[in-house]
Amino acid sequence: MLHFAFLYLFAGAVFVGGFAATSARSPPVRHRAGTTTALVDAKVLASLNRVSSRQSQVVVVKYGGHAMTNDERAAEFATDIALLQSLGLRPVVVHGGGPQINEMLSRLQVESNFVNGLRVTSPEVMEVVEMVLCGKLNKKIAASINAAGGRAVGISGKDDAIVYATQKNPDLGLVGKIEEVRASLLLTMLDEGVVPVIAPVATGEGGCSYNVNADTMAGAIAGALGAADLLLLTDVAGVFDGPPDAGGKLIEQLSPAAADKLCADGIATGGMIPKLGTACEAVAAGCGTAVIMDGRVPHCAIEFLFGDTPIGTAVSDKSHA
Repeated sequence: MLHFAFLYLFAGAVFVGGFAATSARSPPVRHRAGTTTALVDAKVLASLNRVSSRQSQVVVVKYGGHAMTNDERAAEFATDIALLQSLGLRPVVVHGGGPQINEMLSRLQVESNFVNGLRVTSPEVMEVVEMVLCGKLNKKIAASINAAGGRAVGISGKDDAIVYATQKNPDLGLVGKIEEVRASLLLTMLDEGVVPVIAPVATGEGGCSYNVNADTMAGAIAGALGAADLLLLTDVAGVFDGPPDAGGKLIEQLSPAAADKLCADGIATGGMIPKLGTACEAVAAGCGTAVIMDGRVPHCAIEFLFGDTPIGTAVSDKSHA
């Protein structure tokens, strides 16, 4: 288990160049408690070294699923993003909001259907999607991060034409296929110490709006920014080598080729197939590691970045699975 108290104490500290190297070669740190001499916990030092090594890294977090609908998990998420920022990382949040969209569509009695996991988006549905994602949820998430001590601004892919899309399939209506990500505004925000919180709505020809899958948008943004990590927070622990209830085990690391084989062999099924596709595309576009993890686990992002226990399934060119 990670020592969160020490990370919070370390948050906001100024790290000088060579901290990690200095810590690694220094003799064991000792302190006296009465007549006893104790070694500082080696795990704490290891965590601090990990913090130092991640200074200024961009980490894109796709936020959605159960974690968004549970108030306690939502508050923890906001606190974790603020902590990452205070530790010197450069987090970017891309959020979904399917359950909230469904609720509003039902309330307004607007019909909505799905084809292959994608919402058929008529102009009427698109109005509701923008209202919920860009209005209510986007600002709520940004405000929560600010309240937790961070700095965050809510935007969408339409702002400054950050994400440009074309129609994915006429049968799906206003569902977008991402053609380009312009990262300049996002980099400016990060340089100013601001967390971009991005709703997955893209702009198209003539300024029209497109509904884009949040995983897909997070992956495209991670690739465009050359992020160190893409964290895909889901409602499952990761990718398994068989049904978990039949003894299947969590796969901790995958290469893109191994991920493709899992899909081709039918081991990865359903919603895991597009998530693995997003992870592989992000890595191919320049993201270091894409991780599929359970967003219901408290502080899962912090545990992955700084802990010593594997979390989720990591897809990377560096893996040998």
